Amino acid sequence: MATAIESGTGSIAFLTLAQWFSPGYPVGAFAYSHGLEMAISDGALKTALDLDHWIRILIDYGSGRSDALFLSAAYLAPDIDAVRTIDATARAFAPSRERLMETELMGSAFCQTTATLHGLDLHGLTYPVAVGRATSLCGLPQQTVAAWYLHAFAANLVSAAVRAVPLGQTEGQAVLSALHPLCETVARETLSGDLDALSGTAFAADIASMTHETLYSRSFRT
Repeated sequence: MATAIESGTGSIAFLTLAQWFSPGYPVGAFAYSHGLEMAISDGALKTALDLDHWIRILIDYGSGRSDALFLSAAYLAPDIDAVRTIDATARAFAPSRERLMETELMGSAFCQTTATLHGLDLHGLTYPVAVGRATSLCGLPQQTVAAWYLHAFAANLVSAAVRAVPLGQTEGQAVLSALHPLCETVARETLSGDLDALSGTAFAADIASMTHETLYSRSFRT
């Protein structure tokens, strides 16, 4: 049964976000490493400290920050035409074929499930744009959603590294915990949704995503 969220505050809102960003929500996040698998294969990422540095750069200077900007821009968009324009920019900003596939497929899956659950007109959007639009339509708190989105992004990369490096579970969770303040900071700094602030200087991660498709043995799609 489709349901709507009438208030963006209180436990129902936070439980909704816990569901959206749970590993069990069917967006297929577990299938993507965002280029991390290539970095591990090349020997560029061997320790928990390496992982912390890799994810921290992504959130502060790479796709984490740009996704947060796209999310906020979609949240603030006055109509669906503006959302579509933002979505086109998000597609153009993907630095590789695999990263474009990742955001398209995760976005499509998020749209399908979330539209059904909440009775929304939501389809055909990249992942951060879909989350921003759904957040607006459901009346959920913008900054909180952006922080949860970044946390889920980091958590998925930690999970990939725990499996592929491999790292211990406790080591991985320590990395994720240390990233919490940065997730909150970037969520706050991108609230304007100003796409003129888009930039990307996480070059190692971008190149890893470009070369991942040539990796002989792969566990992840990106």
